[in-house]
Amino acid sequence: MKKVFVVIMVIFLCFVFDTNIFGDTIYNIYDKYMIDHDIKIVSNDNFLKTNDYHKENFSNLIKETDNYIVNNSTELINVYYTAVNKGFDSLTFYCSEDYSNCMEDINKLDSVNGNFSIINQLVNVYNSYSSIESSYYSNHRVDIKINKRYSKEDIEKINNKINSIINELGINNYDSDKDKIKVFHDYLANNNTYDQEMADNGKSNYHSDSAIGALFEGKSICSGYTDAMSIFLDKLKIKNVRITTDKHVWNGVYLNNKWYHLDLTWDDPIVSDGSNIIQYDYFLIDNDELKNKDQTEHNFDRAQYSFIN
Repeated sequence: MKKVFVVIMVIFLCFVFDTNIFGDTIYNIYDKYMIDHDIKIVSNDNFLKTNDYHKENFSNLIKETDNYIVNNSTELINVYYTAVNKGFDSLTFYCSEDYSNCMEDINKLDSVNGNFSIINQLVNVYNSYSSIESSYYSNHRVDIKINKRYSKEDIEKINNKINSIINELGINNYDSDKDKIKVFHDYLANNNTYDQEMADNGKSNYHSDSAIGALFEGKSICSGYTDAMSIFLDKLKIKNVRITTDKHVWNGVYLNNKWYHLDLTWDDPIVSDGSNIIQYDYFLIDNDELKNKDQTEHNFDRAQYSFIN
């Protein structure tokens, strides 16, 4: 009798795992069990290990979480922020059955002009994404894949270049962080010209929208200047974020217990006679100074960056 039972079970199991319908049923039952019993399951390619580029959070609107069964849009964006800030390559989480707008909110987060863009500005440059792919299933499971802006090869190349610049310019010999930042500020300005083609057409022969363009090709737009500066600041363990509007991006820098603005793009202006000049109009200025200088491209969302005051 036992032998017959074993044979029947083997046939049944083979049938189940070879049949899509039964396979999907078991899969759904498993996911439902995880949700109903509030078991916080998460899977990612890094086995939950935070990478070396995890960054301190300053925002009051977004925070890291260990809750992977989300009930609203706030919890949803926290999950995405956690995955990006910790350097995950992929993540699995669930929307609760009562969260009927989950898919709609995911689509809003994924949109180019959605609230999701703030995440990239708060995390380390090396953890920032070029895109995030979200797959939503009928059982409320969500799988996300994070495509990083910088490859491992890019990161190694940039780190070596930054270290070389620091050594060549003797930056660590300066006493104050402000002086160290100024030296690097001047280096980038002297070794870059603004990539007007990229700014006008969204494409160029250069990688001017990234630190690669700023550090290796001598061509930058605002995101290239800002990424390179942010990587340098992180290297020196100086707290910073990237501040963005729908038109522009620049650095927020924390020095001597206060936040300042640093906009290298506008300190490296395009001059009609082709000369390369450096300005300090946007070098470590406070909110009031920034507002007095420009209220168009620098009119950032004060709620999103409420910590900058």
